[in-house]
Amino acid sequence: MNTIFRKSMLSVAGLAFAGGVFAGPIAAHAATPTMDAKPVAVVQTTAPKPQGDQSHIDLNDEQTGNAKAIIAATKKAGLPERAAVISIATSLQESKLDNLGHLGDANDHDSLGLFQQRPSSGWGTPEQITNPEYSTTAFLKGLRQVDGWQDMPLTEAAQTVQVSAYPDAYAQWEQQATDLVTQHWNS
Repeated sequence: MNTIFRKSMLSVAGLAFAGGVFAGPIAAHAATPTMDAKPVAVVQTTAPKPQGDQSHIDLNDEQTGNAKAIIAATKKAGLPERAAVISIATSLQESKLDNLGHLGDANDHDSLGLFQQRPSSGWGTPEQITNPEYSTTAFLKGLRQVDGWQDMPLTEAAQTVQVSAYPDAYAQWEQQATDLVTQHWNS
């Protein structure tokens, strides 16, 4: 569209708006019966599309219980479903939703729990970090400090909190995390 035509269209639209502002409410009031106005909630009906190839694992009862604990802690923190999706995807990457204790030589430094948080990095004591509610709350506290986390790709939000050596790995769990939150959020 050329510049002159676009400016002309914007001018016409501006006049129509101005006319509606000055004459519209008066004319509308005279011709329309009074109705009780009620607020309308706007709900996003589509979740962000997962990035890249997606992974999936079959969960046992303990892993499902840990997913439910993450959802409960997210709700208790007053955060939306998207925060639970990011949290579960992070835990799927870090521990496959297993609440891991010390793994000896196989352990990544002193990482523990669902999110592989480290006592030496200030996440809490080993007892706290291996408590699903505590570890989720600690993760969510970090997530809240990320400006714009709600609109970021999942892997970027998770990586900003976790500071992983594999920053793109979280994305592969987004679909399974979304499915788990959809299935258990209202149960």
